[in-house]
Amino acid sequence: MSILTFSYFFQENFLQKDIYLPLKSVIENMVIGLLKEKIGEHRVALLPEIVAALKKKKVTIIVEKGAGETAYIPDSQYLEVGAKIMDRKQIFTDSDLILRIHAPQKEELEMLKPDQVWVSAFNPLVNTELVLELQNKKITSFSLDMIPRTSRAQAMDVLSSMATVSGYRAVLDAAYRLPVFFPMFMSAAGTIRPANVLILGAGVAGLQAISTARKLGAQVEVFDVRSAVKEEVMSLGAKFVEVEGAKDDKAAGGYAVEQDEDFKKRQQEAINLKASKANVVICTAQIPGRKAPLLLPKIAMDQMKPGSVIIDLAASSGGNCELTKNDQIVEYNGLTIVGKSDYPSQMAVDASRMFGKNAFNFISLLISEEGEMQLNFDDDLVLGTCITHQGKLYNDRVKSLLENKTTL
Repeated sequence: MSILTFSYFFQENFLQKDIYLPLKSVIENMVIGLLKEKIGEHRVALLPEIVAALKKKKVTIIVEKGAGETAYIPDSQYLEVGAKIMDRKQIFTDSDLILRIHAPQKEELEMLKPDQVWVSAFNPLVNTELVLELQNKKITSFSLDMIPRTSRAQAMDVLSSMATVSGYRAVLDAAYRLPVFFPMFMSAAGTIRPANVLILGAGVAGLQAISTARKLGAQVEVFDVRSAVKEEVMSLGAKFVEVEGAKDDKAAGGYAVEQDEDFKKRQQEAINLKASKANVVICTAQIPGRKAPLLLPKIAMDQMKPGSVIIDLAASSGGNCELTKNDQIVEYNGLTIVGKSDYPSQMAVDASRMFGKNAFNFISLLISEEGEMQLNFDDDLVLGTCITHQGKLYNDRVKSLLENKTTL
């Protein structure tokens, strides 16, 4: 019986009866297991189109039953491209590499075996206890949110992909909640002035927010401590709010860095003034591994127009707005404050498509021409993304963070 014939025979005769054969006993090449996400997450790490692309690399793909349902992908579509549908237990038993968007939960850590490979985006600079657990269990882990920020890595940059979704969706959410129009309207009833939008942070999410807000007809002003983004902001039709004297660190990989107290004071004065005139404030400023900077204190909100909307994309790391609560909507003094860091989950299909393509490009680095696992740590992308391997810490930033915690 060929492997293909066995696959269909297995699906029809054994899976439905909850009887499982040892998959690794009949398949010699690399097995990639796709897990269903935790409750509340609607994305899936691989769509069938990406599974089909991986199959061409001579690997076997096994998918947890129902993994794609919340992204509107039934199991039948995975079967059509040659994947096998398994239960969760067998995914952990037979996979060489396990892929999911989110980090393993405590009970899943118990199911992992030494030398298995886990690939996801688990924010290791914050989830240090998880890192130590993976290290102790000798799991090889790769965190896709730690991909080095180089031109070669752009095709694997899940942070940028998901930030694009967040920036777009944040503006639409603000427009929906705002009691005034975004664009200028001229009618027999008179002229309606366009909404004023202030965007804090001109990273990928901020730039996408600018583009979306401008397409909706709003007037947009943008603040960022990195003067290097000024030209890009202006090219999108927004006004750049510049505060002189910002410190820029090239080693930060394009992220904002901590500023001195004098700059922070002048920065806050500028933001407070602009916020008082805004109908919408989109907060996107974050510093990896640290609490999000406070850019919109209560004193600034007290000066804002009633009916204004604040969307805080940095909510999961503390928020840029003082009154932000993650995954909650707060009403204060006529303002609506939306703490939302999971907009990509609400655009499950395209967000899954983008994440999956990024994941495919990275996982391809781990697959040999013969369809076997290869961990080439001479590749800077493989090395830079690896968090733990054979009981050791690999990522320099994570290693440094944990060493500093130990000495404190």
